[in-house]
Amino acid sequence: MSLEKLRDWIGRTQVMEDLVAPFPVRALIATFDEKDPDPRSGDPLPPLWHWLYFLDAAPQSKIGPDGHAERGDFLPPVPLPRRMWAGSRFSFDGEPLRIGETIARASEIKSVEPKTGSTGSMVFVTVKHTVSGPRGVSFVEEHDIVYREAAIPGEKPREPKQAPTDATWTRTIVPDPVLLFRYSALTFNGHRIHYDQPYVTGAEGYPGLIVHGPLLGMLQIELARRARPDKVVRRFEFRALSPVFSGPAFTVQARREADGSATTWISDPKGGLAQQGKVVFR
Repeated sequence: MSLEKLRDWIGRTQVMEDLVAPFPVRALIATFDEKDPDPRSGDPLPPLWHWLYFLDAAPQSKIGPDGHAERGDFLPPVPLPRRMWAGSRFSFDGEPLRIGETIARASEIKSVEPKTGSTGSMVFVTVKHTVSGPRGVSFVEEHDIVYREAAIPGEKPREPKQAPTDATWTRTIVPDPVLLFRYSALTFNGHRIHYDQPYVTGAEGYPGLIVHGPLLGMLQIELARRARPDKVVRRFEFRALSPVFSGPAFTVQARREADGSATTWISDPKGGLAQQGKVVFR
C-alpha cells in the first residue's frame, strides 16, 4: 500500500469501555516507588494514569513481528517497521476519573502524514482520544505515533542537544529491565523493543532496550504535580526527541516558570535532552 493511500484511514473511529479497578493503580504506585495511600473506590485517578486502562488485547495469533497487534484494523497498515511514541497533548477540562467508575474512550484517526527526514521515510499518525466518565468528558488526548524505516547496518543515532541545567525539581531513575517489564505488563504493551534484547539490537538496530515514551511522559507530569500539590493540572504535553535506553540512570527534571507553569524534560545519562514537556496548572 502506498503511503498516500494510508490517508484513507483518517476519520476511522473506535470506542472502548473499561472499569477503573484499584489494582493497576496500586501496582503503578509500587512501580514508581511511591508511598501513596492504598487506592480506594472514589479516589481520583491522577493525570495520564488512564493508560492503565483501555488496553488493546489482540489475540496472540494477530500479533505482528514487533509484538504489537497487526496493523490495518484501527491503525493504518504503515509499511515501515520501526514504531515509536512521538508525543502527546492533553486538555483536562472536565471532572477527574475516579476509581470504581465505568469509563469510556472514543478514538479517531485525525491525520496520517508521510514525511522524509534525515533518517529516510517516516509516517506520523495522530489519534485523538476523548475520555469520559459518569460526569461527562474528563479530558481530551492527542497521541502522535511515528513509523520509520529499518535501521541501516552500522548506523549510529544522532547525538541529542544538551538538556537544560536549571531545574527546580529533579528525580533520578535507574531504568533496569525489571522497571521496563513491569510497565509493559501494567499497560499490556507487547512491543519487543522494551524487553527483547536480541530483537531490539538485531531487528531494529538500537543499542539496548528502550524506555517507554509514555513512561517518560508520566514521570515528567508526576514530578511536576507532586511538587505542586496545591494545584490541578489543566494542560500537559510532551515530545520525544531521542531514545533512552535501559541501564545507566537518567534524570527527570522540571523548572517552575514565572507564570506558574512547569517546563519538564528528561536528561539522558550523558546530559542529552531526550524528551521535553510542559505542564499548565490551575
